[in-house]
Parts: sequence; structure tokens; C-alpha cells
Amino acid sequence: MNIGMAAKRSGLTVKTVRYYANIGMVVPAQDGRTGYRDYSEDDVARLQFIGKARRFDFSIDECRELLSLYDDQDRSSSEVKALTLEKIKAIDAKLAELQSLRDQLNFLAKTCHGDNRPDCPILDALKGG
Repeated sequence: MNIGMAAKRSGLTVKTVRYYANIGMVVPAQDGRTGYRDYSEDDVARLQFIGKARRFDFSIDECRELLSLYDDQDRSSSEVKALTLEKIKAIDAKLAELQSLRDQLNFLAKTCHGDNRPDCPILDALKGG
């Protein structure tokens, strides 16, 4: 199938599918007559896999590792679990950071009078050192 159909079936954009092909995450066959990439059902399944992994915030390198584990029938599920637990730790750290930022902004919003006066603790906090 062509790239447009592969993109549609995988739930990705054409640009994203082309990028994954360019970096070797999927290796579609090349049509000898036209030179266009010809995506198979297996390619679409890999694209779906990558798309789902990316939505879980796995990096490109982590996706490569997950694909490698997926392709290895002798893999240990403990390797996959370890990668997943590391991702959970990273997400938890990001959530904590976002919660802290939210708390700080909430405090600043509460301290700002939001009236016609020019003094603003929000701007003061952003400029401060």
C-alpha cells in the first residue's frame, strides 16, 4: 500500500510515517517501477506499535528497544517490564514537576489583585532572580 494508506491505517500522519521510514524504524519495500515505498500489513502493525509507544512518551530510542524486544521471540518479559517501570518513574517525576509549577502559579494568581493597579506579583515573580 502507499504511504497515505499506511498513514491512515496506522493512525499517523504521512510526515510521521515518512520520518519513521527514513530513520529505519520501518523498512517498506521499494516499488521497482516507481521507486515509491510499498507498505505491508506488517509495516502498518509496526507503525501502530510505534504510535502507541510514542503516546506513552517512549522516546525514539526506547521505541527501537521495544521493537527489538518485540521482534525477539526469546526475550524475557522482565526486560520489557523494567523499561516500562523506568518510564513510569519518569512520568511520575514529570507529574511532580508539573504539580509544583501549578501550585506556584496558583499561589501567584491568588496574590495578584487583578485590578487596575500596575503592581503585579505574577510579573514580579517572573522577572525576579
